[in-house]
Amino acid sequence: MVEDLRRAAVPGPASSAYIAAGFLPESRVDIHILCLASYEKGADFLRECGQQDVRVILLTVEKLKDAAWPRDTIDEVFLLPDFADRENVINAVSYLARTRRIARIVALDEFDIETAAALREHLRLPGMGETAARYFRDKLAMRQKAAAGGVRVPRFSAVFNDDELRNFLELTPPPWVLKPRTEAAAIGIRKLDRAEAVWAALEELGDRRSRFLIEAYVPGSVYHVDSIVADSRVAFAAASRYANPPFDVAHGGGLFSSMTVRRGSAEERSLLDANDGVVQATGIVRGALHTEFIRAADGGFVFLETAARVGGAHIVEMIEAATGVNLWRDWARLEVCHALGEPYEPTQPRDGYAGILISLSRQEWPDLSGFAEAEVVWRLSKRHHAGLIVASADVDRVASLIELYMPRFRDEFMATLPAPDKATA
Repeated sequence: MVEDLRRAAVPGPASSAYIAAGFLPESRVDIHILCLASYEKGADFLRECGQQDVRVILLTVEKLKDAAWPRDTIDEVFLLPDFADRENVINAVSYLARTRRIARIVALDEFDIETAAALREHLRLPGMGETAARYFRDKLAMRQKAAAGGVRVPRFSAVFNDDELRNFLELTPPPWVLKPRTEAAAIGIRKLDRAEAVWAALEELGDRRSRFLIEAYVPGSVYHVDSIVADSRVAFAAASRYANPPFDVAHGGGLFSSMTVRRGSAEERSLLDANDGVVQATGIVRGALHTEFIRAADGGFVFLETAARVGGAHIVEMIEAATGVNLWRDWARLEVCHALGEPYEPTQPRDGYAGILISLSRQEWPDLSGFAEAEVVWRLSKRHHAGLIVASADVDRVASLIELYMPRFRDEFMATLPAPDKATA
């Protein structure tokens, strides 16, 4: 596949060692931002990089060749069969670096974070390396790191050793949650309430067992904080609450919904403080962060997981509707400013509120025209999906509309599918 990249390459500025050595380029057109995308994500990131007058390279997979990428703002697109062969990806990108001054490498999807980290390590570029990336992809590593940093986490255990696992099961009341360490969202998670079921599930996993962890199931409402981190500090953060825990939506069917937490409330302050704790514990220096917490029975927030990316399921659009901040675009500006040694100024948010509602639909193209209130600011256009966002300066108005629309979505649109065992495009 490196040969294919050679044939596709076009002449560019001569490669220079000063980028790898940490020196700054002379101008924006001297640098390239390489974006990895094994899924169709990040169009606004690509657009913003293009509007910042830097050169944008998209490295994606062959099955996304004809995806709706914003090609008018992308300088070059290169394809690989997939990103599974890490050595092949490194060879391909190293070849591109011969004639392009690659200044930053960005993973647009969570499943590309580790690949991007390996490329940075190989090309000696700034940004998250392979060890740091594990704190945002490996749920066992992130729990260990968070707990060591004083962040409240569920009681958990690796499943490497039988005696340690047996001790965990004896000391931790059921139910328990068996989780893949590196999947995203609720993929592959199993809730178990008997020790015998845990041992049977591990036996079924066979050699894959070590790639899982187990933790106490903590009932409660699930929240998420979506952030931009610059120079190890939170430059922007928005706190929101899911209407239903994502695990329940993925495994029991139902509606996906989230809405902004009331600003200035004790709830918001506690969430933002908890998010600051995760930022400090994990050591993230720069980038976007999507972090989830659960509100335990005592009212405190327990860390669930974090990812060095923007939130999925159109959470970006919801946050933009509430605050005016597009996380993709601000993240892109942050990366460009850092590459050029320029100060990054985050977009100043407004104090609005928004809520999102999404469901699988029985209809191929569901008709959402009946949801005609003025607060409806966005409608999802996707086969067999129904979705909308409402926005208002009044948090109670947003809450009342989401409450009004949920039963209508169930009656008019909602369909369910079995939860996937692994990620699918």
